[in-house]
Amino acid sequence: MHRLAVLFFTAVLGGAALVACQTSPQAASAANPKPVAGFVTDLKAFDAFIATKPTAAQFHAAYPDVMLVTPDMMTTREMRENHSRYFPKMDADGRIVGGSFM
Repeated sequence: MHRLAVLFFTAVLGGAALVACQTSPQAASAANPKPVAGFVTDLKAFDAFIATKPTAAQFHAAYPDVMLVTPDMMTTREMRENHSRYFPKMDADGRIVGGSFM
């Protein structure tokens, strides 16, 4: 019985190591984005970030100074030109798949 437990434990550790090796650097960076202070000025980098389909929590971690206006929030619709407020388009899983600044 002891040998079976050792074999099972070894197999589980080996499987975990394989999964960890297959995680792409892009997926890791999307999970732990580097915070960008202030409002969005680099639209190309911002679009690349949105292309990773981040969650609202990942968005807040990457752009803490940008207001993410989700459908459940009430807000005014004044025009802002400093890219400080983002209205996302969300998929069924709650991931950001697009949107616009207003």
